[in-house]
Amino acid sequence: MPSINIKTPSATYDVTIASGILRTLSSRLAKLKQGKPYRPFVITSPDIWAHWSKPFLASFPKQGPAAPTVLLHPAGERFKRMAAVESLAQQLALAGADRDALLLAFGGGVIGDITGFLAAIYMRGVPYVQLPTTLLAQVDSSLGGKTGVNLRAGKNLIGSFNHPLAVLADTDTLRSLPPAQLRAGLQESVKAGIIFDQRLFSYLEKNAATILSKKPTPQSEKALTHVVAASVRVKADVVNQDEKELGLRMILNFGHTIGHAIEAATNYKQLLHGEAVAWGSIAALHVALARKTITPAQADRITKTILAYGPLSTFKATAAKLVALTYSDKKNRSGKRAYVLPTGIGATQVIYDITDAELLAAAESMLAFMRQSTAAPAKKKP
Repeated sequence: MPSINIKTPSATYDVTIASGILRTLSSRLAKLKQGKPYRPFVITSPDIWAHWSKPFLASFPKQGPAAPTVLLHPAGERFKRMAAVESLAQQLALAGADRDALLLAFGGGVIGDITGFLAAIYMRGVPYVQLPTTLLAQVDSSLGGKTGVNLRAGKNLIGSFNHPLAVLADTDTLRSLPPAQLRAGLQESVKAGIIFDQRLFSYLEKNAATILSKKPTPQSEKALTHVVAASVRVKADVVNQDEKELGLRMILNFGHTIGHAIEAATNYKQLLHGEAVAWGSIAALHVALARKTITPAQADRITKTILAYGPLSTFKATAAKLVALTYSDKKNRSGKRAYVLPTGIGATQVIYDITDAELLAAAESMLAFMRQSTAAPAKKKP
């Protein structure tokens, strides 16, 4: 049972990755609260609750203050808005949630981000626990304390740093993921390898067939658990050194500048987050090649590994629109865009002098590559 410690100036907690966590949840929460009273309030999506309510509720009493109160909210980036926070806060108040409330974020990244932000502001702060059910949430969004919601102007522009009491990642929940969501989550693991961990990248590069096996086997389960744990260690190492994204932590945004622009351009409806980041990463490779911070051979390995965890959904947007949308990126400083550039496999740097022309060329190259790689093969003439 891998357990990885997050230790920042403002919080210390564990990320536990194991099978069967849900069935022992009540005792784990009681241990976290150290005998203090608490009332559990589950914030989850209808689909997740339909799949996993039975094992979730298995360890809880059916009645009384320790019985969970369930609040349902749709999953999906387009529902990650301030209106959702207000609605859920109102439901908490009507359900009698007070300072003894313990919020349980049971779902993917959207549920986790909303719940963490709600926990930061409800009654000026109540504790919460992350129970991520998607690969993307387990390897990335559930840890590190970044919470928030989207505005029409851009992604995650409203939020706070608010760490959970713990992250409890039950790998059993990954079995119910649609294949596209699993692959999208693995793109964040590929990103972790590119920016920080050459060994993780090589493992993903060599074991794609096993990791993506349609029929779960002991070998594929072991490989997936290894990837989750290694990805969490990357983020833990980075967050432990830079909690508030003042320096090193910005490398976690590799692929996100254009990736977030793609999501905004498509109204958060056409692509999963990991898919958008994958296309953004391919765009970043074009900048790196133009600046000669990576070799063509390295760019080719990275591109092939990204595509190995596809297919990626396509989208329609102009390069000019994508570049315009990058001005709303929350990483920007004093009007200058912060851009994460690969300098090898397992290494990156943050630059502040990227120009519109460079980004436009990268976006155009990425769009051309997308059209070329997804084009239907020409039919042979009889």
